[in-house]
Amino acid sequence: MHKRISFTTNQTLLFIGDSITDCQRREFPYAPLGCGYVHFAANFLLAKLPHLNLNIQNRGISGDSTRDLRDRWKEDCLDLKPDIVSVMIGINDLWRKYGETPESQKRHVPPAEYENNYRQILSQLKDKCNPQLILMEPYMFCDDPANPMLADLDTYIDIVHVLAKEFDAVLVPVHAVYMALKSKRPAHEWADDTVHPYTWAHAWIAKTWLDTVLGSLNVIS
Repeated sequence: MHKRISFTTNQTLLFIGDSITDCQRREFPYAPLGCGYVHFAANFLLAKLPHLNLNIQNRGISGDSTRDLRDRWKEDCLDLKPDIVSVMIGINDLWRKYGETPESQKRHVPPAEYENNYRQILSQLKDKCNPQLILMEPYMFCDDPANPMLADLDTYIDIVHVLAKEFDAVLVPVHAVYMALKSKRPAHEWADDTVHPYTWAHAWIAKTWLDTVLGSLNVIS
C-alpha cells in the first residue's frame, strides 16, 4: 500500500528547497508562501482541512543546493520543530556542472556529495523531531533525449528514491509524471529554461504533490 501523510490538528508543515519552492515568498504581495507550487498546495490544504489549523511554512531560498540547505538546516528546519517536512532540492547541485564560469562550476555538487549532504540533513531531522517526510524528485521540463544534463539528472533522482526508502518518506514523482506527459505538451510551454515553471506548471506540480500526499485522505480530527 502506498504510504500517505497523516494530518491532525495544529501541525506544522514545512516546505523547503530552492527557487522553485521560494517563489518570492519574502516579497509583497506573495509572502509568506510565495507564488509557486507551495502557494497552490498549501492553500488547497487550508481550504480542504480548515478545522485542523495547520501552520504551513515556506523556507525555500533561490539558488540553494544541498550544501546551502545543510548550512541553514538548524535555523530553517530543526528549530521550527515541524511535524511534516516536504523537500525539493537537487537541480542546483547538478546544473552548475554546466555553468558558464569556473566559479559557477566550482559550486557543482557531484552525486556522492549530494547523497551525503541529503542523508545528513534527513538524519538530523529524524533524530531531532522525527517528522513525517515528503521527498520530491528534482526535475527538468525537457523533451530532448540528447540533453546531457537531463541524462545526468537520473542519478540525482535515483538518490532521492534511495533516501525516500531509507527514511520512510512519501516520494513525489515529479519528474516521472512529467516524462509520462511530455509528448502531450512541448517543454518550452512548461518553462522557458527547463526548470522554473510557468504558473500553470507550478499548479501542476502542486497537483502532483497533492495527489501523492493525500491519496485517500488520512485525517485525525
